[in-house]
Amino acid sequence: MKKTLTKADIVEAIYEETDKNRVDVKNVMEKLLDIMKTAIKKDRALLISGFGKFECYDKASRKGRNPQTDETITLPPRKVMVFRLSRKFRSELNP
Repeated sequence: MKKTLTKADIVEAIYEETDKNRVDVKNVMEKLLDIMKTAIKKDRALLISGFGKFECYDKASRKGRNPQTDETITLPPRKVMVFRLSRKFRSELNP
């Protein structure tokens, strides 16, 4: 089974490669994620060259079904996040 890379794993990897302490690395990581979240909420798109693009869009309300009762319900509108790989990264994954 594949292990998921966590935020703590990223902090640890950066800590091992630099002369910064874990607290500083963790604070920088948190700030980076805050900047990314704010940009996505505000602009609804975040492009990281050579990696990919995060986009947020509105999804309209739609009809759904409760599988337990088979009752038809209306699901409210919501925001949806998608990630699209850059061509460069895609070609690295699929040589």
